[in-house]
Amino acid sequence: MLKLMKANQIAKEPSVKLFEGERALVITGIFGFILSAGIAIYMFFRGSIILPEGNVKDAFSFNAAIGIFILSIAAILPLTSLGILKRKVVRWFFIAASFYSYTIETVQNFRGLNPRFSREGTVVDMAGGIFFGVVSLVLVTLAILLGIHFFRMKKTHQRPLLIIGIRYAFLSVLAANIAGIWMILLQDRFTGGAGNIIILHGIGFHALQTLILPAWLLEKVRVNDSIKKRLIHYSSNAWMLSILLIGTQTVLGRSVFELTPLPILASLLMLVWFIMLVVPCVLLFKQKSVAIMKENRFPISKGKV
Repeated sequence: MLKLMKANQIAKEPSVKLFEGERALVITGIFGFILSAGIAIYMFFRGSIILPEGNVKDAFSFNAAIGIFILSIAAILPLTSLGILKRKVVRWFFIAASFYSYTIETVQNFRGLNPRFSREGTVVDMAGGIFFGVVSLVLVTLAILLGIHFFRMKKTHQRPLLIIGIRYAFLSVLAANIAGIWMILLQDRFTGGAGNIIILHGIGFHALQTLILPAWLLEKVRVNDSIKKRLIHYSSNAWMLSILLIGTQTVLGRSVFELTPLPILASLLMLVWFIMLVVPCVLLFKQKSVAIMKENRFPISKGKV
């Protein structure tokens, strides 16, 4: 009986694993965190502002954001049905774009220049900023193509819960990309009186972690599949509605930190998402607690026999 149970457990183990075969992307993502750590040490001793336009705090947050984005792509890329060649092309486009972005964001800020919209730099600096915009559009295009690919994948995928989470995540990433293009067109991150597009941009991209994590946790929980899917849909829809409200507030040129109806409702929806994240954590904790208790009981019963 125990052998049969073990065999069933082995059969349920997914053959496609997160991060599988994506060592180069993982290293690229980690490099962003190493850069951010170095910049944090610099800011501790020297501050963040470098005249006339540089702010290394922007480089700190940007490198960390790119790092976590690339690590997220490294996690989900093995789940695609892309062929070896296509997957390799996607991988190296992400790597090349990431290293260019790391370089120009860090170097230009330390030179005291705005890496995107410099008014103090030379023609070369301005050209580098324009190319930075092109590279950003490459990342946008790659994200859109990957999103389309995941939506076109068959429902018979071995890890359907993760695929649902990934599809919602790419809808959120689409909103983040629109916000990114908006900033490029404005040549600024601010709009209206107090609207800050970078907040919408950042929160949208973080869906690659926030919407995939609940799905990954629910894979491990022994609950009916219909309940698992319902929890994923609840958490993902709450997140998407929150993004919509944050986007609306930003379009109105108002701060998302105001105590007004749209930000308050967006915060409540984020709370719903967080509760949906806590639920699988609690279920998983109870499941493991029961398993540990059973393991502790068996040796005692064997001793009595």
